[in-house]
Amino acid sequence: MYKVFFNERKVILTQDFLKTFQENQGLFYKYHEKNELKELLLVFLALKKIPRLFICHPDVEKLFEEFRSCFRFVEAAGGLVRNSSGRMLCINRFDKWDLPKGKIENGESAEEAALREVEEECGISGLSITTELQPTFHTYYEKSLPHLKKTRWFEMAYNGRQKPKPQTEEFITEIIWAGEKELKIIRKNTYPSIIDLLTEAGVIT
Repeated sequence: MYKVFFNERKVILTQDFLKTFQENQGLFYKYHEKNELKELLLVFLALKKIPRLFICHPDVEKLFEEFRSCFRFVEAAGGLVRNSSGRMLCINRFDKWDLPKGKIENGESAEEAALREVEEECGISGLSITTELQPTFHTYYEKSLPHLKKTRWFEMAYNGRQKPKPQTEEFITEIIWAGEKELKIIRKNTYPSIIDLLTEAGVIT
């Protein structure tokens, strides 16, 4: 199964039509061919009050490849960073709380990109990856072209004492080490994909 965030809404690619139909509410479509898929996505974009679109096909990997071909595909990587006190590193960009991330450069592994992006955006070094988390997918428009971004996430540990410094050229205005109290505030002003990531990582319930 794949979950793709369209702003506040979701497109879910799944292989089990009957089970999905019985357990969920939304718009359902049994995938047949790519041209219909493009039309379907345009319909979903127009139907603002439909929160979820379920697209079903027995071969979900094939379905994802066809879905991906409707967009310009971008790969990124980022970090869910905890310090020695268990607090989580959060950035504020464009007045939204987020986690540090960025595009994977040519010749770079996802792990290398994630570490580099955290170091560059937050001004700290000496990070270590502890585990890989589930990737997130979201769409956006750039120069009128639809983009699909896959972000690979890595949980990281930081035991240093450097004070985080926002990378202002990337429009980051604030960085905090968030505890339970701060996370309640952040949850009200972040992206659905980040909430989904934090939920699956066990950070929030």
